[in-house]
Amino acid sequence: MMRNTKDILLRISATFILLSAGLYLFLPEIAPWLMALSVATFSAITATTPYPGKSIRGKRLFNIQLFACMFMVVATYLMFRHINEWVLAMISAAVFLLYAAVVLPKELEKEKKK
Repeated sequence: MMRNTKDILLRISATFILLSAGLYLFLPEIAPWLMALSVATFSAITATTPYPGKSIRGKRLFNIQLFACMFMVVATYLMFRHINEWVLAMISAAVFLLYAAVVLPKELEKEKKK
């Protein structure tokens, strides 16, 4: 049950991260607050759900996820300061998260087969 709740919260916070990035175009006063709440939730859940396997590659991919969360925190700070380079930090985080999301399940599956 706990795992399911974490997954739901993770998906909701990821959706709100995307929505707040788009909302910044129309409401730049409100979007950073929504982004901060969403990034804090996403980062907390990510940090408290470590890689369950033993492989070094899997642990490295988990660390990449944490690094991406730090990029999102930086992007949120830049968004509060109205510095448009927040987009670059957010894109960097998205690339790292996408890479980890694609490779991590494959690594876990490979590890289970051994």
